Amino acid sequence: MVTTVDALTATAQVRLEQRRQVLVDLRAGDAEILELLAYNQNIFDHDRDWDARPEAHVAIWREYLADAAELGVWESLRRRLVQLRWPISAGLSDLPEYRDSTRRGLPIPDRIVGLELRSPERLELFIHETWAGPIPVIFAGDRVDFERLVQALSRRNEPLPIPAAMGACMVAGLNNWDRVERYRTEWVLQGGTESWEQAWQRLLSQKELYQDRLMILSDSPYSNVAASELGLTDDVWRNRSRQIRLEHESIHYWTKRCLGAMQNNVLDELIADYWGLVRAMGDYRADWFLYFLGLESYPQYRSDGRLGNYRGKPQLSDGAFGVLQDLVVAAARNLEAAYRSIGDRVAARYLVLVLSYLTLEQIASGDGVKLLTGLAIDLQNNSGKHNQFMGV
Repeated sequence: MVTTVDALTATAQVRLEQRRQVLVDLRAGDAEILELLAYNQNIFDHDRDWDARPEAHVAIWREYLADAAELGVWESLRRRLVQLRWPISAGLSDLPEYRDSTRRGLPIPDRIVGLELRSPERLELFIHETWAGPIPVIFAGDRVDFERLVQALSRRNEPLPIPAAMGACMVAGLNNWDRVERYRTEWVLQGGTESWEQAWQRLLSQKELYQDRLMILSDSPYSNVAASELGLTDDVWRNRSRQIRLEHESIHYWTKRCLGAMQNNVLDELIADYWGLVRAMGDYRADWFLYFLGLESYPQYRSDGRLGNYRGKPQLSDGAFGVLQDLVVAAARNLEAAYRSIGDRVAARYLVLVLSYLTLEQIASGDGVKLLTGLAIDLQNNSGKHNQFMGV
């Protein structure tokens, strides 16, 4: 039997054999085992120091927020973000003028008509506090506008399709030429002897001084699941969907900034959806999580569920994807059982940290419930350094 001590102190080879045995028990073939051991590898770095100080761009976005109170959100953002002054158009990102404006900050040709939103009055801008520090959030009350903003800010203004089950986007590495211009103004005022080209080259090596990170949220039902499927009214589900998304993306921000990784992976989604549901609903329900992924009728899989978005690169084979579904169902049910057995608000928070230490095979194992509950209590008792970040 795997104990909580075993989970964190066992050698890499022992953990690998434990994971392999879980897959063997699920009747995975040799090739499928190799695929899933690679796919489910935990790459979070728990030796990093957590830093919840605001990133450099947050102060500028607080200014945008203040201006939005007078100008409106859309006008405030459009004045600052050059990507919003271009339309969504196929092949646009290949145009020299587009690359010059978004990569070099050169002026946009007068003939260009910028991005148009259908309901700009339904935009909201705010700063959300997370375990990893504050982060700007753009909320689009119109689904079409959400897709256009995602395309503009994370798809280089290309009309790439946005899956219906996708209702949030974490934007990272966004070149903000408003910040560059401020840097240049400061450089001029300082009157240094170096040329602007020299100052510019120094700036390029410090991406935190000109690249931003933010969330974009939509107003659509979470994971494109209708309120009626969950026994809720449309208004209640719409409000809860917004909160689930916000907390879900906050966990991705936390793993990226504090644990050094954020993947398009089932483990990441299990952790983020767990916290989103606990925060928004005051409960964790495995059946809801499985509905979100398209596994509400397991062993049948609904092809438009979110799970297909996390098939990996290269994609898991059909056989491995089928075993992954078995793992996800077992992991979600074990997580729900652990959550209910804990019955403690603080320990429930530490389940987030626990999940980040494990692999999907460990969570889904026959000892998964005991493992999760034991580690939650152990970490709560011995991880006081994390309390200020986790709100306890």
